[in-house]
This record gives sequence, C-alpha cells and structure tokens, in this order.
Amino acid sequence: MKTKTGTTSKGRPDFLLLVLIILLVGFGLVMVFSSSSSIAVADSRYHYDSLFFLKRQIMFASIGLIGMFACMNMPYLSFQKGIGMLYIVGSLGLLAIVPYIATEVHGARSWLYIGSFGIQPTEFAKLAIILYLGRLIAKKGETFRDFKRGLLPVFIILGLFCGLIMNQPDLGGCVIIATTAAFMMVGGGANLKQLASAGLVAIIGFVLYLSFSALINPSKSLYRINRFTSYLHPLDTAQDSGFHLVRSLGALGHGGLTGAGFGQSVQKLDYLPFPYNDFIFSIIAEEFGFIGSVAFLLIFLLFLWRGLIVALRCPDTYGTVVGTGIVGLIGFQAFINIGGVTGAIPITGVTLPFISYGGSSIIVVLLCMGVLLSISREYYRSDRAVKPAAR
Repeated sequence: MKTKTGTTSKGRPDFLLLVLIILLVGFGLVMVFSSSSSIAVADSRYHYDSLFFLKRQIMFASIGLIGMFACMNMPYLSFQKGIGMLYIVGSLGLLAIVPYIATEVHGARSWLYIGSFGIQPTEFAKLAIILYLGRLIAKKGETFRDFKRGLLPVFIILGLFCGLIMNQPDLGGCVIIATTAAFMMVGGGANLKQLASAGLVAIIGFVLYLSFSALINPSKSLYRINRFTSYLHPLDTAQDSGFHLVRSLGALGHGGLTGAGFGQSVQKLDYLPFPYNDFIFSIIAEEFGFIGSVAFLLIFLLFLWRGLIVALRCPDTYGTVVGTGIVGLIGFQAFINIGGVTGAIPITGVTLPFISYGGSSIIVVLLCMGVLLSISREYYRSDRAVKPAAR
C-alpha cells in the first residue's frame, strides 16, 4: 500500500486531461443546443426560445467549471478531512429527506425543486461515496484485505447510501454507485474472492428486493420488468415499454455512416423523448453518423485512459483510490447510457457525462474533474525529484 505524502508546493495540472475535459464540455453544449432547440422554440413552457436549454446548460457548466478550478487548486488530501466530510454529511442528509419532500417525476421522488431549478441529490452522492470510501480504504491500509476489519465497514457505508437511493427509488443511480465502489475496492487492494462473494450476495439481495416490491406494488413492478425485458424485442412493445428504444434505434439507423448533418436530426422533432438528456447520444449518432460517433467515443476513451494514468501515478493510496473511483464512475455511467440507447443493455435513464443536459449532472461531473486535476498536480510538483512510474 502507499503512504500519505504532504504537499509543499503546487504542480501544474495534467494538461492533456484538462484539454479533454474542456473539449467534452464544449461538445456537450453544442449537442444540447442541437437536440433541444426545436423543442424549446415550439413550447410555451420554454418561452418559445430556441436557446432556452442552452442558456441554462451554460449557466450550469459555468458553475461546474468554477467548482472544478476551485477544487483543482486545493490539495487533494483536504478532501480526506473537513471539506470532504462536510460534503458527505450534506449528501447523506439530502438523500434521507428527498423521498419525503421531493416532487415525484416519472414514478420516483428524486428531485428537490427551488423555483424552476431542480437538484438531484443522488448525483451529489456519487462524489460523496467516492470521497468517503477513499478515506476509509486509505485509513485501513493492509487491514483492508481482512473482511471484518476491511471490507465489512465499506459494505455497511455503501449499503446505507444504496438503501437511501433505492427508497426514492433510483435503480440506475444505485447500480452506478455500487459499481463505482467496486472499482475503488479493487483499486484499494481488496481480496477479489471476498469481493466476488459479496457481489453474489448483493445480487441475491437485489432479486429479493424486486420480488418483495412485486408483492407490494404489482403494477409498478411489472413496469420495471417490462423496461428490462423490452430491449430484447423492442418492436413487440413499440407503443409501450419499447417505445424509447425503437425511436433511439431509428435515430441510429437514420445517421448511417456519415450522418444526416449537424442540426438535421429527425427524431429530435418530438419523436424521441428527452433527446437532449438521456438520449443525446442517439442525436449524436443521427447527425454525425457512425464515423462521428466512433470519433466521439475515441476521445472519451482517451479521457478515461488519461484519468486512469493520473490516478495510478498518485503517490498515496487515498489519491489512487479516489482517482480510480472518479474514472470508474464516469466510464461506467457512459457505458450504461450508451449501452441503453443502442439496445445493448436495458435502458436505465442515466445521463451521458459531460454531454447530457442537466444541472446536477454537469456540476457534479466537473467537481469530480476538479478533484482528479488536483490529484494530477501532485505528480507534477516541482519538489518531487523522482516521479513515480505509471503502473
């Protein structure tokens, strides 16, 4: 395991990582405008303003970028102490109260509204669990490989977060947080056999939860099951649970090899629901085609690779585990989103990091980037005579 290191001088942030972040945010703003303008200009709720969603997303991205640069200029070890704990306690508090005071949207109480602006506490909980588990794993040191003293406390904290999220309920958020925690445990040196056994128990528990939910609320449970199974034969339920996927696949098919052209998507014209949010990758594929989609994915993979390099180069366990968690969070959420809209896996309704419209999503993603860039500054510190090799 690594040992903590103090910071006596600030290094520069990883330049390539910073450029890729700005590039992805910029592309996201472009795609939010393209996918939302035709909807906003035709709806009185958006004041017939084609720039309605773009203006709001620019505001959210600006807040996120300010937070990113602020976090980037803090020593990352400060997130292990007071700042991180304050954020964690606040996130848990919001998760605890949101099912009771939130507005129900699409069958879940996941949103707190302040005027016309909504906050999704689950998004903020993603960074909270990363900071807390990073602190806990780093503190355990070599004892982390022991189940009772190492893994069990981590599972208790993870279970608390997941239980509060499923109380909304938010299945997609729960799966993403649990998988992110698994990435962190592997990065922290967990015993893989113990981790696999715990994962099996979690799967059994999830099946029991679904069975119990079916007894309490059969209609809602049937809807969830249909959402999971409709991706296998979407055309059979094209007017019901398979509607979103059929429209999404239509967008992919229309894009072909080279795309219909920027702004020329047909499915965004009130055919595909939420084209600027959960299904924004469908619009990317329709307007830029297979070639454009592959180019976007390659840039995204380059970002993930560079982020992982930053995490692995960090000279202490806390930075490595937190960095691994951040990269795992962004990568897995992108996989869930893109896999869902392309029909590879069931649709779970999560945003595409950096790209989708949404205030909580883009702000939290950029806060995560601020922590990751802060970690990268440790590697480039001027007082480090010998840089640790990437592993």
